[in-house]
Amino acid sequence: MSSLRLGSIAPDFEAETTQGPIRFHEWIGDSWAILFSHPGDFTPVCTTELAEVSRKAPEFAKRNVKVIGISANGLQDHAKWIEDINDFGTKFLGPTNVQFPIIADADRKISTTYDMLDEQDATNRDAKGLPFTIRTVFVIDPKKVIRLTIAYPASTGRNFDEILRVVDSLQLGDKYRVTTPVNWKKGDDVIVHPSVSNEEAKTLFPDVTFHKQTYLRTTPLKAE
Repeated sequence: MSSLRLGSIAPDFEAETTQGPIRFHEWIGDSWAILFSHPGDFTPVCTTELAEVSRKAPEFAKRNVKVIGISANGLQDHAKWIEDINDFGTKFLGPTNVQFPIIADADRKISTTYDMLDEQDATNRDAKGLPFTIRTVFVIDPKKVIRLTIAYPASTGRNFDEILRVVDSLQLGDKYRVTTPVNWKKGDDVIVHPSVSNEEAKTLFPDVTFHKQTYLRTTPLKAE
């Protein structure tokens, strides 16, 4: 299949998860979704990540975002792994209780569909020689469109504060015809989208600033 890109429709699939069987598009419903993969169960970096995602559950819910993990193991391993995640997270991060589903993908079928397999690192393989997934993140909007992809090497844990920041930027842009500048965080000034004329900008954003660079107009967003 062709590579998935920003703007592609996220492939639908059926899967067994720790919370029962799902059809992916149906599971997303009218929410945003984050699909994030793991090289395998009982791996140290993954354990810290899943604990952190669990800890941030209220932040994802606040943004109407559902999270779902995927790992190249079966449900029995997933269930045992969740016990480890909850134990580690509670001791080192704070109360941890994994409530989001984790997809069982031992045959790598979904990982292959989403091009999440590590074909380069010969050490990132199971006992049968099958490649594990790399740390991939997909942010998918309610129309099932892929809005963000990030791929990390197996050795590097993800920054979920950054992923939340991107979700904030995407949702803001969809609602208000703005973009966000470098290092933007929620509450900072934003950039008026190039498709908005100067006259429109004055109406839509009364506090807009027109800069010497005529293509660059910034504004606080009080309506946020």
